[in-house]
Amino acid sequence: SCLMLGVEVEGKSIATIEGMAEGETLLCINSGANTNFDRLQHIAERTELGEQREAILAVTIPERPGSFKKFCRTIGKRMVTEFNYRYHTGSEAHIFVGVQTHPELDPRDKLVSQLAADGFPVLDLTDNELAKLHVRHMVGGHAEHVTDEQVFRFEFPERPGAFLKFLDTLGDRWNISLFHYRNHGADFGRVLAGFEVPQEEREDFRAFMKSLGYPYVCEPDNTAYRLFLR
Repeated sequence: SCLMLGVEVEGKSIATIEGMAEGETLLCINSGANTNFDRLQHIAERTELGEQREAILAVTIPERPGSFKKFCRTIGKRMVTEFNYRYHTGSEAHIFVGVQTHPELDPRDKLVSQLAADGFPVLDLTDNELAKLHVRHMVGGHAEHVTDEQVFRFEFPERPGAFLKFLDTLGDRWNISLFHYRNHGADFGRVLAGFEVPQEEREDFRAFMKSLGYPYVCEPDNTAYRLFLR
């Protein structure tokens, strides 16, 4: 079997295809067995960036409870496509985030300006090839200064505003030491999160987890976590 994707022009010039304006670029894929879903994912990612419908940003936030929520309120109702964070120092955190934008209705320079105005130092990495090809898949690593870390996988309904609601539900009693989210286009969002929970607060934390209402799996002994993140 083979996967076929294509656009049939039938003698029309690109400029006369419905919905396209003069000077726009048409991406046409006509492929057989050499294109699989991994390659298609790469094509889709690069197309979103090329159309200026996604911004890739490096943002610095204070390392304290509540910073995630303040950052997400600045993002507003924009769809978050990716969120990577690992505890680094005791004073600030560097996060790698993808956000949906629109070249005319909501350009990425507007988003960058809003973040800067709210006190978040930000670097636009959308045109950085190293960031797009490699760093976005490598954020993480060991955190020497994190203690009493508890790691969980979550699922939550994927709809506009759900990401911020999820963070609001988590609250800010326990410091978040690790966070990874990526939009997969599914009905449910999948998050990996770590929390610093002192031993004497574990019972309160377990009760809190049960009250969230989200499906979750505790992963303290997962081999991948132990090798690359703990």
